[in-house]
Amino acid sequence: MNVRTAIISFRALLYAALLVLLGVSAASAQSKAPAPPAQNKSAPGGAAATPGYQIQPGDVLQISVWREEDLKLDVLVRPDGGFTFPLAGDMSALGKTVEDLRKEISDRLIRYIPDLVVTVAVKEINGNKIYVIGQVNKPGAFVMNPRVDVMQALSIAGGTTPFAKLDDIVVIRRSSETNQIKLPFRYNDVVKGRGLEQNVLLVSGDVVVVP
Repeated sequence: MNVRTAIISFRALLYAALLVLLGVSAASAQSKAPAPPAQNKSAPGGAAATPGYQIQPGDVLQISVWREEDLKLDVLVRPDGGFTFPLAGDMSALGKTVEDLRKEISDRLIRYIPDLVVTVAVKEINGNKIYVIGQVNKPGAFVMNPRVDVMQALSIAGGTTPFAKLDDIVVIRRSSETNQIKLPFRYNDVVKGRGLEQNVLLVSGDVVVVP
């Protein structure tokens, strides 16, 4: 082997060694690089979605479809919980939130209007009512906006009369079409900070009876 051949062989070995070293360095850097963050498949903010206001008979809804002037209407929810909207037909709002209705209206209109944007809002809350009767200064039906508890309901009704049996107050709540439950409320305990679990949040249709 002459000198020229030896030099060429030495350069080839040196080049191969350099390639090996570069490959090892790249692999080491890649192994130390931080892994991409895992995708969070939970609800935005990491919290579970909270239930929204459920639409009641008597509420007024404001429904609009973007760029469709004929599809911007205020609709009244009927006593049976239904309402009618152009192209969507007759719909039920009972037990649904505005987001539920927005999706349902969108599903019904998409066949007629591609790329539509539907907006649903509660313009007037008239159906979210409770009733306070008996020995209160202003008995009647009251719209809850937002939710109220028993103590707040008594305040809205003007407070109790001097003849009220404060430890015999009850909340009557309909649990189904045929069943009702009775929730006792001892006023004197609650005002003293005892039995605060009695001061429940009222739901639409509850009747507070003050004997």
